[in-house]
Order: sequence, then structure tokens, then C-alpha cells
Amino acid sequence: MKTRLTISAALLASLLAACGGPSYVRGTDNPDLDKAVMSTGLDKVDLQKLFKDNIQSLLNSAAMTRWKDAAKDGKEATVAIFRVKNETTEHIDTQLDALLSDFETELVNSGSVTVISRERQTQLIEELKLQQSAAFDQDKSAQLGKQLGVGYFVTGKVSASDEKTDGERRLQYFLYMQVVEVETGAVRWQNKAELTKGLIK
Repeated sequence: MKTRLTISAALLASLLAACGGPSYVRGTDNPDLDKAVMSTGLDKVDLQKLFKDNIQSLLNSAAMTRWKDAAKDGKEATVAIFRVKNETTEHIDTQLDALLSDFETELVNSGSVTVISRERQTQLIEELKLQQSAAFDQDKSAQLGKQLGVGYFVTGKVSASDEKTDGERRLQYFLYMQVVEVETGAVRWQNKAELTKGLIK
């Protein structure tokens, strides 16, 4: 019976393929699979672009230059990366967390700053019962900064603008990121990356 079912499933799959029906594929079988636009929502390619634009901006910023100069003097800056706030209707929180790990890796590999582990941050934030907005609150940032032993926070948010007309749709996405100095609350770097997706006739 099991063999008969297996054969039937294989036969069905080959018939669907022969009839031009849908079939499952891997990215290794179809290199353009990740590039295909399947909706107006944010996908992996979109998020990678938004984060890449921001990390390049930070690596080329005056803030990074100061950090490099301080590192040469043996005073390496200590940085913590907070979660990016999702202000869209997209279910992308896990993807944002994964890309923040890439952002963290870029900073670690720059060799100019000490990056506090995001796992350790989570533990301390739970202890202090602070919400995500703490990164933008100077008093709470100073308190959390002392607990974490950091001088700077990297944080941000994703937002979107949605327009529809005559059966067409345009979505504009924005990823804002910034570096906040814990001691003063001053914004030492800020950047906006953006992209547009649409459904057109």
C-alpha cells in the first residue's frame, strides 16, 4: 500500500509538470527564484537592500571615523544593537532579527568597536522591564547603558506608505536607523534607506 501511494504521488507530480502545472523548486535549481517579485510585501531581497544601504552609510559615517580614531588610542567604543521596530503590517519580525545579526557581524568585523551580545541585552532588558522605546528615551537609555556597559545604541524602525488607485498599488518602504550616544542622548548617526514596490496594470 505504501509503495502504491509513493508511486501515485510521483506519477501525479510528473503529470502536473508535463501539463504545465505548478511544481516545487529549489533556489539551486532556479537561481532567479529569490529575485522574482511575488507581492508588494517586503521580501528577503528588499530587506537585505534596506539593511545594506544603512550599514554602508554607518561604515562611511563620521561616527565610525570617531570610533576608529578612539580605537587607535585604546579607547574602543562599546555598542549595543537594539531591535528594529516594525511599524508596517508586514510579518517580518524574525527576518529583521536575522538581518540585525548581519548588521552586528559587520560592526564586529570592522574591528573598531566592541559589540555587546544581543542575547545579553535581552536578559538585561527583561530584568529592567524596559520596552523597545527605551532606545529613544534618554533617561532610560542612560540607565540601560550603565547596566549593559555601553556608550552607544544602534536602533531603528521600518515604516511604509501605501497608495491605491484604479486597481494599481504603490508601497514605499523606509528603514530609518540611528546611533544614539547613551550619556548625552545625542544622535551621532542617522540614515534612511528606502525602496518602492508596486502592482501595475
